[in-house]
Amino acid sequence: MSRPPAKKKKRDLAGEAFAEGLGLVRANPALAAVEFTVCRRADCDLAPRDGLVRVDSDGDLHAHPDRMADPADWAWAIAHAALHLGFGHVPAAKGPRVQPDRYDLAARCVVVNRFLQTFPVGQAPQELPLSYPDGDEERLATLWRRDGLPAAYERCGTAGAEADLLLLEWDGWYGPPPDRQLAFATALTRTVSAAMDVAGGRRATLDGEEPARRPWENALSWFVSSYPLLGGIAAGVRLIADAGLARAHGIAVAAVDTEAGEIYVNPLRQLDDEEWRFVLAHEMLHAALRHGDRAGARDPFLFNVACDYVVNGWLVEMRVGVMPDGLLYDPSLAGLSAEEVYDRVAGDPRRARRLATPRGKGACDVLGAPLGPPRDHVDLDEFYRRGLTQGLDLHQGQQRGFLPGGLVEEIRALSHPPLPWDARLARWFDEFVPSPEPLRTYARPSRRQAATPDIPRAGRYFPPEEVARCTFGVVLDTSGSMNRVLLGKALGAIASYAEARDVPAARVVFCDAAPHDAGYLAVTEIAGRVRVRGRGGTALQPGVDLLHRADDFPPTAPVLIITDGWCDTLRVRREHAYLLPRGARLPFAPKGPLFHVS
Repeated sequence: MSRPPAKKKKRDLAGEAFAEGLGLVRANPALAAVEFTVCRRADCDLAPRDGLVRVDSDGDLHAHPDRMADPADWAWAIAHAALHLGFGHVPAAKGPRVQPDRYDLAARCVVVNRFLQTFPVGQAPQELPLSYPDGDEERLATLWRRDGLPAAYERCGTAGAEADLLLLEWDGWYGPPPDRQLAFATALTRTVSAAMDVAGGRRATLDGEEPARRPWENALSWFVSSYPLLGGIAAGVRLIADAGLARAHGIAVAAVDTEAGEIYVNPLRQLDDEEWRFVLAHEMLHAALRHGDRAGARDPFLFNVACDYVVNGWLVEMRVGVMPDGLLYDPSLAGLSAEEVYDRVAGDPRRARRLATPRGKGACDVLGAPLGPPRDHVDLDEFYRRGLTQGLDLHQGQQRGFLPGGLVEEIRALSHPPLPWDARLARWFDEFVPSPEPLRTYARPSRRQAATPDIPRAGRYFPPEEVARCTFGVVLDTSGSMNRVLLGKALGAIASYAEARDVPAARVVFCDAAPHDAGYLAVTEIAGRVRVRGRGGTALQPGVDLLHRADDFPPTAPVLIITDGWCDTLRVRREHAYLLPRGARLPFAPKGPLFHVS
Protein backbone atom coordinates (compact mmCIF):
# COMPACT_ATOMS: atom_id res chain seq x y z
CA MET A 1 0.00 0.00 0.00
CA SER A 2 1.54 3.28 -1.12
CA ARG A 3 1.87 6.33 1.13
CA PRO A 4 -0.03 9.49 0.28
CA PRO A 5 2.22 12.26 -1.08
CA ALA A 6 3.56 14.62 1.55
CA LYS A 7 2.08 18.09 1.55
CA LYS A 8 4.43 20.91 0.57
CA LYS A 9 5.20 23.31 3.37
CA LYS A 10 3.77 26.70 2.60
CA ARG A 11 6.45 29.38 2.11
CA ASP A 12 6.44 32.20 4.60
CA LEU A 13 6.95 35.05 2.12
CA ALA A 14 6.45 37.69 4.82
CA GLY A 15 9.04 35.99 7.01
CA GLU A 16 11.54 35.75 4.16
CA ALA A 17 11.18 39.46 3.38
CA PHE A 18 11.55 40.29 7.08
CA ALA A 19 14.69 38.14 7.40
CA GLU A 20 16.23 39.79 4.34
CA GLY A 21 15.52 43.26 5.76
CA LEU A 22 16.95 42.22 9.12
CA GLY A 23 20.11 41.08 7.34
CA LEU A 24 20.51 44.54 5.76
CA VAL A 25 20.37 46.12 9.21
CA ARG A 26 22.81 43.61 10.71
CA ALA A 27 25.27 44.40 7.91
CA ASN A 28 25.52 48.00 9.13
CA PRO A 29 28.41 48.14 11.65
CA ALA A 30 26.86 50.90 13.76
CA LEU A 31 23.38 49.38 13.98
CA ALA A 32 24.79 45.91 14.55
CA ALA A 33 26.17 47.16 17.89
CA VAL A 34 22.64 47.83 19.17
CA GLU A 35 21.51 44.60 20.81
CA PHE A 36 17.86 43.64 20.36
CA THR A 37 15.77 40.50 20.01
CA VAL A 38 13.01 39.88 17.49
CA CYS A 39 9.49 38.67 18.23
CA ARG A 40 7.20 37.57 15.34
CA ARG A 41 4.77 35.38 17.26
CA ALA A 42 1.22 35.36 16.02
CA ASP A 43 -0.10 35.72 19.59
CA CYS A 44 2.14 38.66 20.52
CA ASP A 45 0.01 41.36 22.15
CA LEU A 46 2.62 44.10 21.60
CA ALA A 47 2.91 43.75 17.81
CA PRO A 48 1.34 46.71 15.94
CA ARG A 49 -2.04 46.09 14.33
CA ASP A 50 -1.55 48.23 11.20
CA GLY A 51 2.18 48.92 11.22
CA LEU A 52 5.41 46.96 10.90
CA VAL A 53 7.47 47.13 14.12
CA ARG A 54 7.23 48.31 17.73
CA VAL A 55 10.19 48.39 20.12
CA ASP A 56 10.12 48.22 23.91
CA SER A 57 12.64 49.18 26.59
CA ASP A 58 13.64 45.55 27.12
CA GLY A 59 15.23 45.58 23.67
CA ASP A 60 12.53 43.50 21.98
CA LEU A 61 11.37 44.30 18.43
CA HIS A 62 7.77 43.15 17.99
CA ALA A 63 7.15 42.71 14.25
CA HIS A 64 3.81 42.12 12.57
CA PRO A 65 3.76 38.34 11.97
CA ASP A 66 2.22 38.25 8.49
CA ARG A 67 2.48 41.77 7.06
CA MET A 68 3.79 41.71 3.47
CA ALA A 69 6.43 44.35 2.74
CA ASP A 70 9.56 44.69 0.64
CA PRO A 71 12.87 43.83 2.34
CA ALA A 72 13.95 47.49 1.95
CA ASP A 73 10.81 48.60 3.82
CA TRP A 74 11.49 46.11 6.60
CA ALA A 75 15.13 47.26 6.79
CA TRP A 76 14.08 50.88 7.23
CA ALA A 77 11.49 50.00 9.89
CA ILE A 78 13.94 47.78 11.85
CA ALA A 79 16.65 50.49 11.62
CA HIS A 80 14.13 53.06 12.88
CA ALA A 81 13.32 50.88 15.89
CA ALA A 82 17.00 50.13 16.56
CA LEU A 83 17.81 53.85 16.51
CA HIS A 84 15.16 54.45 19.16
CA LEU A 85 17.26 52.13 21.34
CA GLY A 86 20.57 53.67 20.27
CA PHE A 87 19.37 57.25 20.84
CA GLY A 88 18.14 56.44 24.34
CA HIS A 89 14.48 57.01 23.51
CA VAL A 90 13.47 53.75 25.24
CA PRO A 91 16.03 53.32 28.02
CA ALA A 92 15.82 50.34 30.34
CA ALA A 93 15.08 51.37 33.94
CA LYS A 94 13.63 49.92 37.11
CA GLY A 95 10.35 51.00 38.69
CA PRO A 96 7.06 52.20 37.17
CA ARG A 97 7.37 53.87 33.75
CA VAL A 98 5.48 56.85 32.36
CA GLN A 99 4.72 56.48 28.65
CA PRO A 100 5.69 59.40 26.38
CA ASP A 101 2.87 61.57 25.13
CA ARG A 102 2.06 62.26 21.47
CA TYR A 103 4.46 65.22 21.35
CA ASP A 104 7.41 63.22 22.68
CA LEU A 105 6.57 60.32 20.35
CA ALA A 106 6.46 62.57 17.30
CA ALA A 107 9.66 64.42 18.26
CA ARG A 108 11.61 61.19 18.77
CA CYS A 109 10.44 59.75 15.45
CA VAL A 110 11.33 63.00 13.64
CA VAL A 111 14.88 62.91 15.07
CA VAL A 112 15.31 59.27 14.00
CA ASN A 113 13.95 59.88 10.49
CA ARG A 114 16.15 62.93 10.07
CA PHE A 115 19.18 60.84 10.99
CA LEU A 116 18.18 58.10 8.54
CA GLN A 117 18.13 60.65 5.70
CA THR A 118 21.91 61.07 6.13
CA PHE A 119 22.54 57.47 7.24
CA PRO A 120 20.34 55.57 4.77
CA VAL A 121 19.30 51.99 5.55
CA GLY A 122 16.59 50.46 3.41
CA GLN A 123 13.84 52.58 1.87
CA ALA A 124 11.70 55.12 3.71
CA PRO A 125 7.92 55.04 3.10
CA GLN A 126 6.76 57.46 0.45
CA GLU A 127 4.12 59.04 2.69
CA LEU A 128 6.76 60.45 5.06
CA PRO A 129 7.78 64.14 4.80
CA LEU A 130 10.80 65.00 2.66
CA SER A 131 12.27 67.38 5.26
CA TYR A 132 12.22 67.67 9.03
CA PRO A 133 12.68 70.61 11.44
CA ASP A 134 15.97 71.17 13.27
CA GLY A 135 16.37 70.70 17.01
CA ASP A 136 16.59 67.85 19.50
CA GLU A 137 13.71 65.83 20.92
CA GLU A 138 13.09 68.02 23.98
CA ARG A 139 13.11 71.27 22.00
CA LEU A 140 10.71 69.96 19.34
CA ALA A 141 8.32 68.47 21.90
CA THR A 142 8.27 71.74 23.90
CA LEU A 143 7.66 73.75 20.73
CA TRP A 144 4.78 71.54 19.59
CA ARG A 145 3.10 71.54 23.02
CA ARG A 146 3.03 75.34 22.78
CA ASP A 147 2.14 75.81 19.10
CA GLY A 148 0.43 72.54 18.23
CA LEU A 149 1.68 69.35 16.56
CA PRO A 150 1.82 69.52 12.73
CA ALA A 151 -0.18 66.72 11.14
CA ALA A 152 2.74 65.80 8.83
CA TYR A 153 4.88 64.71 11.80
CA GLU A 154 2.25 62.95 13.90
CA ARG A 155 2.55 59.52 12.26
CA CYS A 156 6.27 59.27 11.39
CA GLY A 157 6.85 56.01 13.25
CA THR A 158 6.71 52.35 12.27
CA ALA A 159 3.49 51.30 14.03
CA GLY A 160 0.91 53.26 12.05
CA ALA A 161 -1.45 55.20 14.31
CA GLU A 162 -0.06 53.49 17.43
CA ALA A 163 3.04 54.36 19.43
CA ASP A 164 6.08 52.60 17.98
CA LEU A 165 7.96 52.53 21.32
CA LEU A 166 6.94 51.23 24.73
CA LEU A 167 8.51 51.71 28.17
CA LEU A 168 8.42 48.64 30.42
CA GLU A 169 9.56 48.09 33.99
CA TRP A 170 12.98 46.46 34.13
CA ASP A 171 12.76 43.46 36.46
CA GLY A 172 16.54 43.30 36.92
CA TRP A 173 16.72 39.62 37.73
CA TYR A 174 19.59 39.04 35.29
CA GLY A 175 21.72 42.15 35.91
CA PRO A 176 21.68 45.94 35.64
CA PRO A 177 19.93 47.71 32.72
CA PRO A 178 22.13 47.78 29.60
CA ASP A 179 23.43 51.09 28.18
CA ARG A 180 22.54 50.70 24.50
CA GLN A 181 23.12 54.43 23.86
CA LEU A 182 26.80 54.15 24.76
CA ALA A 183 27.23 51.04 22.64
CA PHE A 184 25.69 52.75 19.61
CA ALA A 185 27.76 55.93 20.05
CA THR A 186 30.97 53.92 20.27
CA ALA A 187 30.12 51.87 17.20
CA LEU A 188 29.09 54.96 15.22
CA THR A 189 32.39 56.69 16.02
CA ARG A 190 34.27 53.58 14.95
CA THR A 191 32.28 53.39 11.71
CA VAL A 192 32.89 57.04 10.81
CA SER A 193 36.61 56.63 11.52
CA ALA A 194 36.71 53.56 9.29
CA ALA A 195 34.92 55.46 6.52
CA MET A 196 37.53 58.22 6.71
CA ASP A 197 40.27 55.60 6.50
CA VAL A 198 38.66 54.18 3.35
CA ALA A 199 38.40 57.66 1.84
CA GLY A 200 42.04 58.35 2.69
CA GLY A 201 43.24 55.05 1.25
CA ARG A 202 44.41 53.64 4.59
CA ARG A 203 42.14 50.61 4.27
CA ALA A 204 40.43 48.90 1.35
CA THR A 205 36.87 48.36 2.61
CA LEU A 206 34.67 49.59 5.42
CA ASP A 207 34.22 46.17 6.98
CA GLY A 208 37.69 44.85 6.21
CA GLU A 209 40.36 44.10 8.75
CA GLU A 210 41.88 47.34 10.00
CA PRO A 211 45.68 47.31 9.63
CA ALA A 212 47.84 48.01 12.63
CA ARG A 213 48.41 51.74 12.68
CA ARG A 214 51.66 53.34 13.65
CA PRO A 215 51.78 55.70 16.65
CA TRP A 216 51.96 58.93 14.61
CA GLU A 217 48.90 57.80 12.62
CA ASN A 218 47.05 57.11 15.87
CA ALA A 219 47.99 60.58 17.06
CA LEU A 220 46.71 62.23 13.88
CA SER A 221 43.43 60.27 14.05
CA TRP A 222 42.98 61.37 17.64
CA PHE A 223 42.94 65.02 16.57
CA VAL A 224 40.29 64.30 13.92
CA SER A 225 38.01 62.41 16.29
CA SER A 226 38.62 63.98 19.70
CA TYR A 227 40.21 67.44 19.48
CA PRO A 228 38.07 69.94 17.53
CA LEU A 229 40.55 72.84 17.70
CA LEU A 230 43.01 71.08 15.39
CA GLY A 231 40.70 68.42 13.92
CA GLY A 232 40.07 70.36 10.69
CA ILE A 233 43.79 70.98 10.17
CA ALA A 234 44.63 67.34 10.92
CA ALA A 235 42.06 66.13 8.38
CA GLY A 236 43.65 68.23 5.65
CA VAL A 237 47.39 67.74 6.19
CA ARG A 238 49.38 64.93 4.66
CA LEU A 239 51.60 62.86 6.95
CA ILE A 240 54.80 61.52 5.33
CA ALA A 241 56.87 58.98 7.27
CA ASP A 242 59.94 58.17 5.17
CA ALA A 243 63.18 57.23 6.90
CA GLY A 244 65.27 57.96 3.80
CA LEU A 245 63.71 61.38 3.35
CA ALA A 246 64.19 62.20 7.02
CA ARG A 247 67.84 61.12 6.91
CA ALA A 248 68.57 63.05 3.71
CA HIS A 249 67.15 66.31 5.10
CA GLY A 250 68.29 65.93 8.69
CA ILE A 251 64.86 65.56 10.30
CA ALA A 252 65.38 64.24 13.82
CA VAL A 253 61.69 64.07 14.82
CA ALA A 254 59.40 66.12 12.54
CA ALA A 255 59.17 69.13 10.25
CA VAL A 256 56.35 70.85 8.38
CA ASP A 257 55.97 72.54 5.03
CA THR A 258 53.17 75.08 5.20
CA GLU A 259 52.74 75.61 1.47
CA ALA A 260 52.44 71.88 0.68
CA GLY A 261 50.37 71.07 3.79
CA GLU A 262 52.74 68.20 4.62
CA ILE A 263 54.21 67.03 7.93
CA TYR A 264 57.38 64.94 7.67
CA VAL A 265 58.10 62.54 10.56
CA ASN A 266 61.10 60.34 11.22
CA PRO A 267 59.67 56.81 11.61
CA LEU A 268 62.86 55.66 13.35
CA ARG A 269 62.27 57.97 16.29
CA GLN A 270 60.75 56.01 19.19
CA LEU A 271 57.91 58.06 20.74
CA ASP A 272 54.63 56.92 22.26
CA ASP A 273 51.17 58.09 21.19
CA GLU A 274 51.05 60.95 23.70
CA GLU A 275 54.43 62.30 22.58
CA TRP A 276 53.45 62.08 18.90
CA ARG A 277 50.30 64.05 19.71
CA PHE A 278 52.45 66.84 21.11
CA VAL A 279 54.81 66.80 18.12
CA LEU A 280 52.02 66.81 15.51
CA ALA A 281 50.12 69.57 17.35
CA HIS A 282 53.38 71.57 17.42
CA GLU A 283 53.84 71.28 13.65
CA MET A 284 50.16 71.94 12.86
CA LEU A 285 50.21 75.17 14.88
CA HIS A 286 53.38 76.25 13.02
CA ALA A 287 51.55 75.76 9.74
CA ALA A 288 48.16 77.16 10.75
CA LEU A 289 49.61 80.33 12.30
CA ARG A 290 51.89 80.83 9.24
CA HIS A 291 55.06 81.22 11.29
CA GLY A 292 57.22 80.87 8.19
CA ASP A 293 55.63 83.94 6.56
CA ARG A 294 55.75 86.05 9.73
CA ALA A 295 59.53 86.00 10.02
CA GLY A 296 59.91 88.94 7.63
CA ALA A 297 63.43 90.36 7.79
CA ARG A 298 64.23 88.44 10.99
CA ASP A 299 66.66 85.54 11.14
CA PRO A 300 64.55 82.50 10.09
CA PHE A 301 66.07 80.06 12.58
CA LEU A 302 65.91 82.42 15.55
CA PHE A 303 62.29 83.25 14.75
CA ASN A 304 61.59 79.51 14.46
CA VAL A 305 63.11 79.04 17.92
CA ALA A 306 60.97 81.87 19.31
CA CYS A 307 57.82 80.30 17.84
CA ASP A 308 58.82 76.92 19.34
CA TYR A 309 58.99 78.44 22.82
CA VAL A 310 55.53 79.99 22.40
CA VAL A 311 53.86 76.93 20.83
CA ASN A 312 55.34 74.46 23.32
CA GLY A 313 54.22 76.68 26.20
CA TRP A 314 50.67 76.67 24.85
CA LEU A 315 50.60 72.90 24.37
CA VAL A 316 51.87 72.30 27.92
CA GLU A 317 49.12 74.59 29.25
CA MET A 318 46.49 72.81 27.15
CA ARG A 319 47.83 69.37 28.19
CA VAL A 320 47.88 68.10 24.63
CA GLY A 321 50.00 64.98 24.78
CA VAL A 322 53.37 64.82 26.51
CA MET A 323 56.33 66.98 25.46
CA PRO A 324 59.28 64.80 24.35
CA ASP A 325 62.70 65.41 25.82
CA GLY A 326 64.84 68.03 24.13
CA LEU A 327 62.15 70.44 22.93
CA LEU A 328 62.27 74.14 23.83
CA TYR A 329 60.22 75.18 26.85
CA ASP A 330 60.64 78.06 29.32
CA PRO A 331 57.80 78.90 31.75
CA SER A 332 59.20 82.41 32.22
CA LEU A 333 58.24 83.24 28.61
CA ALA A 334 54.54 82.52 29.18
CA GLY A 335 52.26 85.23 27.83
CA LEU A 336 54.82 86.63 25.35
CA SER A 337 54.29 86.71 21.61
CA ALA A 338 56.69 85.10 19.17
CA GLU A 339 58.04 88.54 18.22
CA GLU A 340 58.75 89.41 21.86
CA VAL A 341 60.50 86.09 22.45
CA TYR A 342 62.55 86.68 19.28
CA ASP A 343 63.85 89.95 20.68
CA ARG A 344 65.12 88.07 23.73
CA VAL A 345 66.59 85.16 21.79
CA ALA A 346 68.31 87.41 19.25
CA GLY A 347 70.24 89.07 22.07
CA ASP A 348 72.46 85.98 22.33
CA PRO A 349 72.53 84.44 18.83
CA ARG A 350 75.59 82.29 19.56
CA ARG A 351 73.78 80.47 22.36
CA ALA A 352 70.56 80.29 20.33
CA ARG A 353 72.33 78.47 17.49
CA ARG A 354 72.87 75.53 19.83
CA LEU A 355 69.14 75.16 20.52
CA ALA A 356 67.13 72.44 18.80
CA THR A 357 63.74 72.39 17.09
CA PRO A 358 61.89 69.11 16.39
CA ARG A 359 63.93 68.91 13.19
CA GLY A 360 67.24 69.01 15.05
CA LYS A 361 69.92 71.29 16.45
CA GLY A 362 70.39 74.51 14.50
CA ALA A 363 67.74 73.58 11.88
CA CYS A 364 64.29 75.05 11.18
CA ASP A 365 61.36 72.67 11.44
CA VAL A 366 59.27 75.14 9.39
CA LEU A 367 60.47 74.37 5.88
CA GLY A 368 60.57 76.86 3.04
CA ALA A 369 59.69 74.38 0.31
CA PRO A 370 58.18 70.88 0.05
CA LEU A 371 60.63 67.98 0.13
CA GLY A 372 58.70 65.95 -2.42
CA PRO A 373 57.37 66.75 -5.90
CA PRO A 374 54.97 69.72 -6.14
CA ARG A 375 51.25 69.05 -5.90
CA ASP A 376 48.08 71.01 -6.60
CA HIS A 377 46.77 72.83 -3.54
CA VAL A 378 43.78 74.84 -2.40
CA ASP A 379 43.98 78.38 -1.03
CA LEU A 380 46.19 77.68 1.96
CA ASP A 381 45.41 80.91 3.79
CA GLU A 382 41.72 80.12 3.62
CA PHE A 383 42.28 76.45 4.57
CA TYR A 384 44.32 77.19 7.70
CA ARG A 385 42.18 80.16 8.72
CA ARG A 386 38.90 78.23 8.35
CA GLY A 387 40.32 75.12 10.06
CA LEU A 388 41.47 77.02 13.15
CA THR A 389 38.52 79.39 13.54
CA GLN A 390 35.92 76.63 13.14
CA GLY A 391 37.95 74.36 15.41
CA LEU A 392 38.07 77.09 18.07
CA ASP A 393 34.30 77.53 17.94
CA LEU A 394 33.74 73.77 18.27
CA HIS A 395 36.32 73.45 21.03
CA GLN A 396 34.74 76.21 23.10
CA GLY A 397 31.18 75.14 22.31
CA GLN A 398 31.85 71.59 23.46
CA GLN A 399 33.95 72.78 26.43
CA ARG A 400 36.79 70.45 25.50
CA GLY A 401 39.40 72.04 27.79
CA PHE A 402 41.59 75.04 28.57
CA LEU A 403 43.05 77.22 25.81
CA PRO A 404 45.76 79.87 26.47
CA GLY A 405 44.70 83.46 25.91
CA GLY A 406 47.59 84.13 23.53
CA LEU A 407 46.58 81.26 21.25
CA VAL A 408 42.93 82.38 21.22
CA GLU A 409 44.01 85.93 20.32
CA GLU A 410 46.12 84.70 17.40
CA ILE A 411 43.31 82.49 16.10
CA ARG A 412 40.81 85.35 16.36
CA ALA A 413 43.27 87.55 14.48
CA LEU A 414 43.24 85.01 11.64
CA SER A 415 39.49 85.62 11.28
CA HIS A 416 40.37 89.10 10.00
CA PRO A 417 42.91 88.47 7.22
CA PRO A 418 45.26 91.30 6.23
CA LEU A 419 44.37 93.59 3.39
CA PRO A 420 45.89 92.73 0.00
CA TRP A 421 48.96 94.69 -1.05
CA ASP A 422 47.13 96.89 -3.56
CA ALA A 423 44.53 97.98 -0.99
CA ARG A 424 47.27 98.83 1.51
CA LEU A 425 49.11 100.74 -1.22
CA ALA A 426 45.93 102.70 -1.93
CA ARG A 427 45.71 103.62 1.75
CA TRP A 428 49.34 104.77 1.65
CA PHE A 429 48.52 107.02 -1.29
CA ASP A 430 45.50 108.42 0.56
CA GLU A 431 47.66 109.26 3.58
CA PHE A 432 50.80 110.70 2.02
CA VAL A 433 49.91 111.84 -1.51
CA PRO A 434 47.31 114.64 -1.30
CA SER A 435 44.91 115.31 -4.13
CA PRO A 436 45.32 118.71 -5.78
CA GLU A 437 42.53 121.17 -5.11
CA PRO A 438 41.17 122.59 -8.39
CA LEU A 439 40.28 126.27 -8.80
CA ARG A 440 37.50 127.81 -10.87
CA THR A 441 38.17 130.69 -13.26
CA TYR A 442 36.21 132.35 -16.05
CA ALA A 443 39.46 132.83 -17.95
CA ARG A 444 39.26 129.15 -18.78
CA PRO A 445 36.03 127.99 -20.43
CA SER A 446 34.17 125.05 -18.97
CA ARG A 447 33.96 121.81 -20.91
CA ARG A 448 30.17 122.05 -20.61
CA GLN A 449 30.04 125.56 -22.09
CA ALA A 450 28.98 124.30 -25.52
CA ALA A 451 25.81 122.83 -24.03
CA THR A 452 24.67 126.27 -22.77
CA PRO A 453 26.39 128.92 -24.94
CA ASP A 454 24.30 131.76 -23.45
CA ILE A 455 25.27 130.94 -19.85
CA PRO A 456 28.93 131.57 -18.91
CA ARG A 457 30.50 128.80 -16.86
CA ALA A 458 33.79 128.83 -14.97
CA GLY A 459 36.47 126.35 -15.97
CA ARG A 460 38.40 124.08 -13.63
CA TYR A 461 42.20 123.97 -13.45
CA PHE A 462 45.06 123.07 -11.12
CA PRO A 463 47.41 125.93 -10.17
CA PRO A 464 51.17 125.23 -10.46
CA GLU A 465 51.69 125.34 -6.70
CA GLU A 466 49.11 122.58 -6.26
CA VAL A 467 50.77 120.43 -8.91
CA ALA A 468 54.11 120.82 -7.14
CA ARG A 469 52.58 119.96 -3.78
CA CYS A 470 50.66 116.87 -4.90
CA THR A 471 53.31 114.60 -6.32
CA PHE A 472 55.56 111.73 -5.29
CA GLY A 473 58.85 110.17 -6.30
CA VAL A 474 59.51 106.73 -7.75
CA VAL A 475 62.91 105.06 -7.44
CA LEU A 476 62.71 102.12 -9.82
CA ASP A 477 65.13 99.18 -9.87
CA THR A 478 65.79 98.39 -13.55
CA SER A 479 68.63 95.91 -13.11
CA GLY A 480 68.70 92.55 -14.90
CA SER A 481 67.43 90.68 -11.83
CA MET A 482 64.19 92.66 -11.75
CA ASN A 483 61.04 90.68 -12.47
CA ARG A 484 59.01 92.13 -15.35
CA VAL A 485 55.77 90.79 -13.86
CA LEU A 486 56.49 92.74 -10.67
CA LEU A 487 57.18 95.87 -12.72
CA GLY A 488 53.90 95.54 -14.61
CA LYS A 489 51.75 95.01 -11.51
CA ALA A 490 53.47 97.69 -9.45
CA LEU A 491 53.47 100.36 -12.16
CA GLY A 492 49.87 99.58 -13.10
CA ALA A 493 48.74 99.99 -9.49
CA ILE A 494 50.73 103.24 -9.14
CA ALA A 495 49.25 104.67 -12.31
CA SER A 496 45.65 103.80 -11.40
CA TYR A 497 45.85 105.21 -7.86
CA ALA A 498 47.70 108.37 -8.91
CA GLU A 499 45.26 109.01 -11.74
CA ALA A 500 42.31 108.47 -9.41
CA ARG A 501 43.72 111.16 -7.10
CA ASP A 502 44.36 113.60 -9.99
CA VAL A 503 48.14 113.47 -9.51
CA PRO A 504 49.40 114.88 -12.83
CA ALA A 505 53.02 113.72 -12.72
CA ALA A 506 55.59 111.88 -10.62
CA ARG A 507 59.34 112.34 -10.37
CA VAL A 508 60.93 109.11 -11.63
CA VAL A 509 64.51 107.86 -11.20
CA PHE A 510 65.63 104.63 -12.88
CA CYS A 511 68.44 102.79 -11.09
CA ASP A 512 70.71 99.88 -11.90
CA ALA A 513 74.48 100.39 -11.62
CA ALA A 514 73.92 104.17 -11.78
CA PRO A 515 70.87 106.48 -11.44
CA HIS A 516 69.07 107.86 -14.50
CA ASP A 517 66.86 110.88 -13.84
CA ALA A 518 63.77 110.77 -16.05
CA GLY A 519 62.33 113.96 -14.55
CA TYR A 520 58.59 114.42 -14.12
CA LEU A 521 56.51 111.93 -16.05
CA ALA A 522 52.77 111.59 -16.44
CA VAL A 523 51.75 108.68 -14.26
CA THR A 524 50.23 106.86 -17.23
CA GLU A 525 53.54 107.08 -19.14
CA ILE A 526 55.90 105.66 -16.50
CA ALA A 527 55.44 102.06 -17.63
CA GLY A 528 56.19 102.98 -21.25
CA ARG A 529 59.52 104.56 -20.31
CA VAL A 530 60.85 101.61 -18.31
CA ARG A 531 63.80 99.73 -19.79
CA VAL A 532 65.37 96.82 -17.91
CA ARG A 533 69.01 97.53 -18.63
CA GLY A 534 70.61 94.47 -16.99
CA ARG A 535 73.97 95.97 -16.06
CA GLY A 536 74.51 93.79 -13.02
CA GLY A 537 74.29 95.03 -9.44
CA THR A 538 71.83 97.60 -8.17
CA ALA A 539 72.76 100.82 -6.37
CA LEU A 540 69.56 102.55 -5.26
CA GLN A 541 71.06 104.98 -2.73
CA PRO A 542 72.34 107.39 -5.45
CA GLY A 543 68.82 107.56 -6.88
CA VAL A 544 67.38 108.37 -3.44
CA ASP A 545 70.07 111.02 -2.90
CA LEU A 546 69.23 112.53 -6.30
CA LEU A 547 65.64 113.14 -5.15
CA HIS A 548 66.86 114.55 -1.84
CA ARG A 549 69.03 117.12 -3.63
CA ALA A 550 66.55 118.00 -6.43
CA ASP A 551 65.36 121.62 -6.14
CA ASP A 552 62.14 120.93 -8.05
CA PHE A 553 61.10 118.03 -5.84
CA PRO A 554 59.01 119.10 -2.78
CA PRO A 555 60.64 118.26 0.57
CA THR A 556 57.34 116.77 1.85
CA ALA A 557 56.70 114.49 -1.15
CA PRO A 558 56.96 110.74 -0.37
CA VAL A 559 59.12 108.27 -2.27
CA LEU A 560 58.05 104.85 -3.53
CA ILE A 561 60.93 102.40 -4.02
CA ILE A 562 60.30 99.42 -6.32
CA THR A 563 62.95 96.68 -6.11
CA ASP A 564 63.39 92.91 -5.89
CA GLY A 565 65.46 93.15 -2.70
CA TRP A 566 68.85 92.65 -4.35
CA CYS A 567 70.08 96.12 -3.51
CA ASP A 568 72.30 98.05 -1.14
CA THR A 569 71.34 99.38 2.29
CA LEU A 570 69.16 102.47 1.92
CA ARG A 571 68.86 105.58 4.08
CA VAL A 572 65.77 107.56 3.18
CA ARG A 573 65.20 110.82 5.09
CA ARG A 574 61.58 111.37 4.08
CA GLU A 575 58.32 109.42 4.04
CA HIS A 576 58.75 106.33 1.88
CA ALA A 577 57.52 102.81 1.13
CA TYR A 578 58.85 99.69 -0.61
CA LEU A 579 57.26 97.45 -3.24
CA LEU A 580 58.79 93.94 -3.39
CA PRO A 581 57.74 90.64 -4.98
CA ARG A 582 56.09 88.09 -2.69
CA GLY A 583 58.66 86.29 -0.54
CA ALA A 584 61.49 88.78 -1.22
CA ARG A 585 63.36 90.41 1.66
CA LEU A 586 65.41 93.54 2.06
CA PRO A 587 69.00 93.24 3.34
CA PHE A 588 68.20 95.75 6.09
CA ALA A 589 65.39 96.62 8.49
CA PRO A 590 63.09 99.04 6.63
CA LYS A 591 61.61 102.06 8.39
CA GLY A 592 58.82 102.58 5.86
CA PRO A 593 55.93 100.22 5.07
CA LEU A 594 56.66 97.13 2.96
CA PHE A 595 54.19 95.99 0.26
CA HIS A 596 54.67 92.50 -1.16
CA VAL A 597 53.21 92.33 -4.66
CA SER A 598 51.39 89.01 -5.20
